[in-house]
Amino acid sequence: MNPKTAPAKTVYDGRYLRMQVRGTWEYAERTHAGGLAAIIVAVTPDDKVVFVEQFRVPLQAPTIEMPAGLVGDIHAGESIEQSAIRELEEETGWTAERAELLMTGPTSSGMSNERVAFVRATGLRKVGPGGGDGSEDITVHEIPRSEAAAWLARKMGEGYELDAKLWAGLWMIDHNLDGTPRE
Repeated sequence: MNPKTAPAKTVYDGRYLRMQVRGTWEYAERTHAGGLAAIIVAVTPDDKVVFVEQFRVPLQAPTIEMPAGLVGDIHAGESIEQSAIRELEEETGWTAERAELLMTGPTSSGMSNERVAFVRATGLRKVGPGGGDGSEDITVHEIPRSEAAAWLARKMGEGYELDAKLWAGLWMIDHNLDGTPRE
């Protein structure tokens, strides 16, 4: 059966995920606000990159990530930029004057319909402790930009899982999408 034309069969329907089978293809769908998550690329006024550390149940391991969250999971109709600023503040205690959408693309196109939006947050100001909401246990790391790649490599060596999108986010700190240096 052709997965392009076969009807989808729902085999599980949860709060945030739906499992589908289409032909022989099994995949997950995000069920909120278009299946979109935002990753926030944020550098503090003293030139430190903001990372978050948290235990991720699917991996059964601690991870290092850039702050991120689902778009529209709390406030229906919230823009990507508004969601990014809200998630940045909730997870890290930093807020941003501006949020700029850089690009959107699939996270794992063979497994899920989820897309991720890279958002650059600028004009950062510390407003709280961060750490996430009551269901999260987030540790905030602020690493000098010049040391960020080496720090991430060390964390990987210590057994942390690193989201591969970190490397794209680091590149986006200093570059425009066309590859030209960011001023």
